[in-house]
Amino acid sequence: MTERQKFDLVKRIDNVEIRSYHQCVMADVIVDASYMNAANLGFRPLVTYISQNQIAMTAPVLQEQLHANSWVVSFVMPDGMKLEDLPLPKNQSVTLRTVKEHTCAVLGFSGMTTEAKLHQKEAELRTAMTEANLMATGPMRIARFDPPWKPGFMRHNEVIIPISG
Repeated sequence: MTERQKFDLVKRIDNVEIRSYHQCVMADVIVDASYMNAANLGFRPLVTYISQNQIAMTAPVLQEQLHANSWVVSFVMPDGMKLEDLPLPKNQSVTLRTVKEHTCAVLGFSGMTTEAKLHQKEAELRTAMTEANLMATGPMRIARFDPPWKPGFMRHNEVIIPISG
């Protein structure tokens, strides 16, 4: 089974989870493209990096909007890896960074991650956060857990928004 990004469940508020994500290292690629194209364009260099360096694939694949038509697509490195443990990427578009422990509100959903569905789920999460008096501290990111050949109705995805701890 594919290793998943590590977190501790802090609490549940209806269908929203409050999670404390562990510190980790991420490999990132910044892509200037539409939402749907960015995932595919960012995925390729990241897969090449982990394949060339015999690093195990983890889940989820993360995508966060930087600004209009600019996205960062990220892989979480396996638990316990540190920045200094990882080889430098040969492809200059791949960068590595340490992400400190942080708290997030998370809403899971099934199906395809179309732009319309993403906006709908983000709105649902933000409404739940407002009702629970949770303050966003950063932008929303989408987490995809399944390969593209898995039927949409069987896919698990999440919208994630960092909140004050």
